[in-house]
Amino acid sequence: MPVDRPLSDDRVTILLASYRGAAFIGAQLDSIAAQSHRDWRLIVSDDNSDDGTREIVADFAASRPGDQVQLTRGPGRGATQNFLHLLSLAPEGMVAFCDQDDVWFPDKLARAVAALSVQDGPAHYAARTVITDAALVPVTESRHFRRPLGFRNALVQAIMAGNTSVFNAPAAAILRRCIGPAQHQDIPSHDWWAYQVMAGAGAALIHDPRPALFYRQHARSEMGRNDTLRAMSQRAGMLLAGDYGGWLAANHAALEAVRSELRAENRAILDHLGAALHQAGPGAALTLARAGLYRQTRAGTAAFYAAALMGRLRQCGPRRLIR
Repeated sequence: MPVDRPLSDDRVTILLASYRGAAFIGAQLDSIAAQSHRDWRLIVSDDNSDDGTREIVADFAASRPGDQVQLTRGPGRGATQNFLHLLSLAPEGMVAFCDQDDVWFPDKLARAVAALSVQDGPAHYAARTVITDAALVPVTESRHFRRPLGFRNALVQAIMAGNTSVFNAPAAAILRRCIGPAQHQDIPSHDWWAYQVMAGAGAALIHDPRPALFYRQHARSEMGRNDTLRAMSQRAGMLLAGDYGGWLAANHAALEAVRSELRAENRAILDHLGAALHQAGPGAALTLARAGLYRQTRAGTAAFYAAALMGRLRQCGPRRLIR
């Protein structure tokens, strides 16, 4: 059952999915405690960690007032399903996704709340990050996206990073209504799905060019950085190898089940994608071009359409996300 409703419009419920995170989760919890925006509540869903993660969270919860921190058991089906489970537990109000191994800047929540507070309708906030090594030594900043955010991009690319994402109350309510099909379809990524639902529903999409956290890279990272030459080469290779089609099909099915949440023009775009997934070669590429789908770079868009021309979007592959 969902936890109690928040006490104020500015309260943010932080959703943290954990699994064997003992090495780094303490630093993340400390950064949450140090937020300049003080009105927050934390729900940690742990997927049966056996390394002391639960004990670290329990100790942190005991140090906080009242029931500010709640620890629950996850579904044991990976990070994406754990985040969807967390969404189902969240009360009404603003919601923030949180990864176990990052470190938030002190104003991370305050900046998100300020950006969302001026929006009348549903809104989704995300930000850039400072990419670091395992010891939190900065390496570079994440990419700044220059093409427009929107449904035509969201259908084919995940760019609203989950570890920075915050949703206002109307946006979080939409996501909660859409959870069931996403769980059933075993979607590849909760943040890609959230971007798709938000864009499809016509939510305001805010991408802060200022970094909001340290994005720690280490051997057990659930999702590594995607801006290196090696990562870009692997991404193009998986597109052309056919791994991509299964992800598109799962996402399409999850969205199709909640199409009533989407704007009419976006339902039409979704229909184009659905048709293309059942077409081969030039027909698929033409259908996608008519829908105006695009990735954030020319090279990425070219690789996407090349995959369509080669019939690769019809093929299912392993559930490993590319961005």
